[in-house]
Amino acid sequence: MTKNNNPDVPKLTSDILTPEVLWSFGRIAEPTVSPDKATVLYAVTYYNIEENKSYRELYTVGVKEGKPVRITSTPEKESSGTWRPDGKKIGYLSSKSGDMQLWEMNPDGSDMIQVSEVKGGITGFKYSPDATKILYTADVKAKPDVHDLFPDLPKANAHLENDLMYKHWDEWVETVPHPFVADYKNGKLENAVDLLQGEPFESPMKPFGGVEQLDWSRDGKTIAYTCRKKTGREYAISTNSDIYFYNVDTRQTENKTEGMMGYDQNPVFSPDGKWMAWESMERDGYEADKIRLFIMNLQTGAKTDYSVGFDQNSTNLSWSDDSQSVYFISCWHAVTQVYRLDLADKKITPVTSGVHDYGFVAQAGDRLVGVKHSMSKPDEIYTIDPKTGTETELTFLNKPILDQLTLSKVEERWFKTTDNKDMQTWVIYPPHFDPNKKYPTILFCEGGPQSTVSQFWSYRWNFQQMAANGYIVVAPNRRGLPGFGKEWLEQISGDYSGQNMKDYLSAIDAVAKEPFVDKDKLGCVGASYGGYSVYWLAGHHEKRFKAFIAHDGMFNLEQQYLETEETWFVNWDLGGPYWDKANKVAQRSYANSPHLFVDKWDTPILVIHGEKDYRILASQGMAAFNAAVLRGVPAQLLIFPEENHWVLQPQNGILWQRVFKQWLDKYLK
Repeated sequence: MTKNNNPDVPKLTSDILTPEVLWSFGRIAEPTVSPDKATVLYAVTYYNIEENKSYRELYTVGVKEGKPVRITSTPEKESSGTWRPDGKKIGYLSSKSGDMQLWEMNPDGSDMIQVSEVKGGITGFKYSPDATKILYTADVKAKPDVHDLFPDLPKANAHLENDLMYKHWDEWVETVPHPFVADYKNGKLENAVDLLQGEPFESPMKPFGGVEQLDWSRDGKTIAYTCRKKTGREYAISTNSDIYFYNVDTRQTENKTEGMMGYDQNPVFSPDGKWMAWESMERDGYEADKIRLFIMNLQTGAKTDYSVGFDQNSTNLSWSDDSQSVYFISCWHAVTQVYRLDLADKKITPVTSGVHDYGFVAQAGDRLVGVKHSMSKPDEIYTIDPKTGTETELTFLNKPILDQLTLSKVEERWFKTTDNKDMQTWVIYPPHFDPNKKYPTILFCEGGPQSTVSQFWSYRWNFQQMAANGYIVVAPNRRGLPGFGKEWLEQISGDYSGQNMKDYLSAIDAVAKEPFVDKDKLGCVGASYGGYSVYWLAGHHEKRFKAFIAHDGMFNLEQQYLETEETWFVNWDLGGPYWDKANKVAQRSYANSPHLFVDKWDTPILVIHGEKDYRILASQGMAAFNAAVLRGVPAQLLIFPEENHWVLQPQNGILWQRVFKQWLDKYLK
């Protein structure tokens, strides 16, 4: 679909979405507004299916002109594009010299010059407000390895561990990221200093943290950084991170959120230098706690929760130019909008409306710049009128492909649950839907477990792709998801097999009553917690389903408790360790482990897993597959040796889609 890093728009032979077409879409990321508020810099990633690799280029687009211009075209991946504070240069990361290093170029892409020469490369950076210093992140060795301990065995290949968190997400933990500050003189970095001063902690925090977890004060004298200053077992059982202030002149560090026990992260200083906003969770060990919007008065040190009474999350914080408001992103009823907090009266107001998800917002003069997507359209950049919420599309990156496709209708439905609650559910119909026909239908089980079925656009669990295969897709926002209030969210904790499972069945039972649904051809699919849901429903579905697909699911919860690396997750969600016999919540969780109900399995099941998934080990999927085969249930196992909790490589992604379709077609068509 693409030719190197200069993609050609494919001319489609059909108006139906295919996996190959799905992987031909460009993917927008890393938008940033220029200092003069006139231009947006952003990255676009394209995938070359034949080469099985990606290319990333940098683009600019005028906030008012709206004509995108590609400013890089190299074999390397340019990323992390950032405007220098004077607007005269763009800093970015490139592997042109080997390791990923900081480079600079003119805003038109000319005169590329390497700035950093950090051994091992850097992973992110931010200019100081006066551009005299640069804050950057780089990996440092986490602990001695076997070659340090036994230097006479250079070819030995082993890990020798003494504590927990030796693996995380998809890697053996051999390095941790540290923040460094260096002088920036004559286009080069000098006199770099490690803000953690050799401490064995990580900042930004793995696995997803980046430079958004660090910020410069407006006077350039202070760096705020996010860090969970724990290692091993303490790290594995706690989510208590804090925000630290590092004084650039004295090199002294102060914990500014000491005593706040949950995740505190992503600090953002106000333009006038008087405030710092950040995202805060209240409870230690609960990774899905409400994300509160906290603001600190930098003169008095007073910390205030501005989201009291706002029963939603507050993320992606961004100050207004006058420092009187904070713009942020929040999901409610499975759509994600831009909101504004006004400091004067503490009032929170939605700015945008519509059926979509925003994922970024920043002020650009008299407008806002945002990035949004939906189930029917991947990310594009928009400007927003902050007074009216009126949106204007700036980029039309994927319009040439979308114009050739007939996409599925996405419909919002509300169904009653078994306890008489109203549950929002998305129903996605096949292209060219004919209500006079009967269609096979699949129930989608969301992962997380606390992850909303919002208007997301996925390159694996893509609802348009599933429907394009000729299926109606039912995607309920069952109990345990944010965006419907605290009570709805927290019902699932310690009750994985309870009301939320009934919610799934309420949704599929309601849709199955429609005359266009073939109730004898129902399937059930899901990943992560959704994979657990599939395994559990396989033993409790009372003949509803004719096919199952479980990806990266938990099968044996006792096994999961000891195999996963982030122990705080299973402590909170399952209630604690299985050996705590006095803990009724935990014992209820383990008594409902899917592996205990294999004797009731009677429906064909496809099991998919990545061997680099260290949240839910591949042994869980293999055990489920083995159990099905031993029970005489038709089963198939798809293992990806190089993939983690997701499927990220193009050809693996297409293979995943093809096997997914083949399995459902075999048993539902």
